[in-house]
Amino acid sequence: MTVDDEKAKGHVALKGFVGICREWDCTQEEMMLLLGGVPQSTLAKYETLPHVTLSQDTLERISYILGIYKSLRVMYPTAERANRRVRLETSEPPFFGTSALDFMAQGSMKHLMETRRYFDAKRAG
Repeated sequence: MTVDDEKAKGHVALKGFVGICREWDCTQEEMMLLLGGVPQSTLAKYETLPHVTLSQDTLERISYILGIYKSLRVMYPTAERANRRVRLETSEPPFFGTSALDFMAQGSMKHLMETRRYFDAKRAG
């Protein structure tokens, strides 16, 4: 892949991430945590949707979030319900009384992976 291809991939990934975060009504803090604790200045740059090469870690995080978003949209008949679901508290593991978004915003890749696994399993029924 060329540098231009990598930068285009970064642009598309950020566009998807920022769009999902808008739908989920994420705060700046939540967005920074979902990306692994990036500084506010990095998030501000990312929100301009630059053509930029992203780290493998950032791409993987965004991939998990895209997958979670897709599972929610398949499971629920409307975008409003799918987007609300990510903020509903649940007693089920791995959340144990928090919402999926609060769980993911703990910042580790493991939290994103477990959330993706949860919603993929729910979707499969």
